[in-house]
Amino acid sequence: MSYSIIGFGNIGQALAKAFARKGIDVSVATTRDPESFAADAAAIGPTIIPKKLADAVKADIIFLAVRFESHPEVAKALATWQGKTIVDVTNAYGVPPEKLGGQPSSKFIAQAFSGAKLVKGFNHLVAAVLDQGPAVHGGKRVVFLASDDDAAAAEIGVLAEKLGFAPIKLGGLAEGGLLVHARGNSWGQLIFKDLVKFDA
Repeated sequence: MSYSIIGFGNIGQALAKAFARKGIDVSVATTRDPESFAADAAAIGPTIIPKKLADAVKADIIFLAVRFESHPEVAKALATWQGKTIVDVTNAYGVPPEKLGGQPSSKFIAQAFSGAKLVKGFNHLVAAVLDQGPAVHGGKRVVFLASDDDAAAAEIGVLAEKLGFAPIKLGGLAEGGLLVHARGNSWGQLIFKDLVKFDA
């Protein structure tokens, strides 16, 4: 299984640190030349591999950590996304719901990444919190996952556990998933909730 993170801003770097903590290789890419952020990647750790966008999208699981408005440009990198799993880390705050056809933003994004399995996740925590890592006072930081594809949600749940987080599945994108979607100028009720799970 191979992984990549598209977008290397604060959220992308916080995700990269999560992979680095566990020594898991992950490619990172932006629309810029990889040399322009190679030093930042190297500072996080040797398992963080800067690549060109065209190479990073060859991964099996791809974290989409760009601004919502930038996703169409990333989607153009492949003619079909069949066989890929996209983890949508974007937030469409401020985007009028009518621009999304009234759908949750992840369903809108799924249309751009034709053929991909899409999981909404890791988007409810601000970068500064995600950056702190999953371990909190003997518990594990919760990440919420929502998808219309149960198998894809389970796959990302396993990865989240491998990274040290406690995944909680919310169900389909238009059901429990609405709790982690921004809609117009309002945030889903679980966005910014930094919860910790303790094993019984």
